[in-house]
Amino acid sequence: MFDFVRKHTKIMMGLMFLLIIPSFVLFGLDGYNRFRENADVVATIGDETITRAEWDAAHKNESDRLRAAMPNLDAKLLDSPGARYVTLERLVRDRALALASKDAGLTTSDARLARDLQDNPAIAALRKPDGSLDMERYRQLLGAQGMTPEMFEARLRNDLAVRQVETGVTQTSLAADASADAALKAFFERREVQVAFFNAKDYSAQVKPSDADIEAYYKANTAQFQAAEQVSVEYVVLDINAVRKSIVVNEGDLKTYYEQNVARLSGAEERRASHILIAAAKTAAPAERDKAKARAQELLQALQQKPESFAELARKNSQDPGSATNGGDLDYFARGAMVKPFEEAAFALKKGQISDVVETDFGFHILKLTDIKAPKTKSFEELRAGLEDELKNQQARAKFAEAAEAFTNTVYEQSDSLKPVAQKLKLEVMTADNIGRVPAQGVGGALANPKLLAALFSPESLEQKRNTEAVEVGTSQLAAARITKYTPARTLALDEVRPAVQYRLVVSRAAELAKSAGTEKMTAWQAKPDSAALAAAVVVSRNQAANLSNIVVDKALRADPEKLPQWLGVDLGEQGYAVVRVNKILPRTSDANVQKQERAQYAQTWTQAESQAYGKLLQNRFKAKIKEPQPEL
Repeated sequence: MFDFVRKHTKIMMGLMFLLIIPSFVLFGLDGYNRFRENADVVATIGDETITRAEWDAAHKNESDRLRAAMPNLDAKLLDSPGARYVTLERLVRDRALALASKDAGLTTSDARLARDLQDNPAIAALRKPDGSLDMERYRQLLGAQGMTPEMFEARLRNDLAVRQVETGVTQTSLAADASADAALKAFFERREVQVAFFNAKDYSAQVKPSDADIEAYYKANTAQFQAAEQVSVEYVVLDINAVRKSIVVNEGDLKTYYEQNVARLSGAEERRASHILIAAAKTAAPAERDKAKARAQELLQALQQKPESFAELARKNSQDPGSATNGGDLDYFARGAMVKPFEEAAFALKKGQISDVVETDFGFHILKLTDIKAPKTKSFEELRAGLEDELKNQQARAKFAEAAEAFTNTVYEQSDSLKPVAQKLKLEVMTADNIGRVPAQGVGGALANPKLLAALFSPESLEQKRNTEAVEVGTSQLAAARITKYTPARTLALDEVRPAVQYRLVVSRAAELAKSAGTEKMTAWQAKPDSAALAAAVVVSRNQAANLSNIVVDKALRADPEKLPQWLGVDLGEQGYAVVRVNKILPRTSDANVQKQERAQYAQTWTQAESQAYGKLLQNRFKAKIKEPQPEL
């Protein structure tokens, strides 16, 4: 079918023209749009819909945020179906809160919006020395995120209105100390236990399987001895680095870029100042602040009479222990190193000049500017390598979209080989063997991406050995692959896996022997507790395992308190068997401060649970429905 389309492109274009144009006349563009929108809807809530494009955009934003916060985070975790589904659930919840806000008529005042903008650290950094907002940089910051100031402020206004809905729940949540203590007592309960282990490996020597035993085990457990389907592949990857390699920077552009950036790259101006600090915390009483300010004014008057005594007065009066002993000297600093009022005063002074009293959150300062270190302008040759690298990166980012379009079109249009796209974009065709539907442990890069693997094992790729579509496998990173050899799944012959079969059989029977010995001993010890050969007693709890496995601890904590002391048998699977004697319950021990912290954590958890429950309630009220199936864990 696809071969016919490719060989008869003009005929197919004519047919499509004849079929599609009349349908536009009959049904209109809106009909097509509605059809496409309905096909892409992944969730509904009230009269609103969430499209796949919105879902994809939200998940990309969330992934980018997490990658920025945790650079070492495994990208596979973010691209997993489970992670994507969590994003969709959050979108539905957010939409439910927005509808609730709208129904309640909640709005955000201009004053509240302005206060939130002032508290935003990213926006605060854009303020000029006079305190006004640098609107050009503000627009640039939002433009990089695809927004205008009006769009950003409208979204923020909506977010603040929605936040009022959540606040109504979170700020009225109540977790009483009595209920918290009851829950925490149960959660942190401690029990004294004694354990005897019957390790399977200690019984391995007793297992001597015959050939007939091995063959019987193999036939009964063929599912354990399967070779998954595998492919050998060729693949290409397009990323910023690949685009960058093809870029040759023009000498004229490089010199222009130098002229535009020489001030930035030569370093910032630094100033050296000394100061006298009369400390008064921002939270101090007004009377205390006034007293400190008055003392600073007295010292300023003394300095105005005798400026050369600054260092001496600093040593005797400054309450900054880090600089007082050095006559108040703070060494050199650039903009951004000091709090804003201090910085503005320091960079407004001339060398040798003494400031008026400067108020900060730390108290009241008197500054003396002792030196100015102007940045040294670096030559073109000194900066050439770095400038060329920066310019290449900028041009690569600008050209990536164009290269990505060419990559996407070429791997589709010339789908029987990856060489054309590699030659066109100067990429390397790489190869790999033994690739399965699920990435092998330790495998990284494009071939560990679930989307690319799904495309590789699609019917068209498997049956016709065509290129996959271009798949986004990372930020600004596309990949395409094609199968060169396919090996179907099969049951491995006994001769191929005989050692593995024998090992599995020995492990299985040794575990059975360990369990049999353990249950026999437990019966005997229950009859005669004094004869029990148990390890010394240890104390376990949910946050203190005492080097015991989770399954043993869990079993011990589930023992009926009314029947203690109690004997328990714990099947550890291939590890063997454990006999546990739960002796008694010990009281929870923690000091008052720890208990206070635990109650606070409990209250926070309770609030989160109430917030989640309220979100579910709103989703039910607005008849939310997620159309995408929930992935299996």
